[in-house]
Amino acid sequence: MSIADDVQKELMQVRREAIELHSSDQVQEAIAKLAFAVTEAYSGKVPVFVTIMNGGMIFAAELVKRLDFPLEMDYLHASRYLGETTGGDVEWLVTPNASLAGRHVLIVDDILDVGTTLLSIIRACEAQGAASVKTCVLVDKQHDRKAEPGLKADFTALEAADHYLFGMGMDYKGFWRNAPGIYAVKEGNE
Repeated sequence: MSIADDVQKELMQVRREAIELHSSDQVQEAIAKLAFAVTEAYSGKVPVFVTIMNGGMIFAAELVKRLDFPLEMDYLHASRYLGETTGGDVEWLVTPNASLAGRHVLIVDDILDVGTTLLSIIRACEAQGAASVKTCVLVDKQHDRKAEPGLKADFTALEAADHYLFGMGMDYKGFWRNAPGIYAVKEGNE
């Protein structure tokens, strides 16, 4: 058996043993509800939505197709994980191309876990002179290890218990972002 076979075997086992926390239908319903709140907040403005790659791309795509107002889309790539299951220092891989000066910025990401990366991005947008900076996440992971006490996103679709999560953009060692629901990795597989 090759290394690739071992990796695929591990990935299939993780998916098979995972606990479904939110089904695909539940995720889609939560995103649809969130779209109403985002529309209310940004209708009449021309915001720039900055998606955090790679995790935020699936959620951002699902969200923006439900919005009926003009917006600009951009992205950035900053990570504490880089394919690992535990985070390190924030690394900036790609910065947004759009000028954020005077703009209403909505940062879109898959998950608010500790929040170190998100806070770093908020500060960077503010330093560029954004008129406002708000955050929008698919999942807020519930625990008491937030980078700042009481840290919350401005817009949150779902909450999840403190497990290692994958699906809908969240990954397990770089894989399973494509899983249609939100899953918790079985303890021992983390």
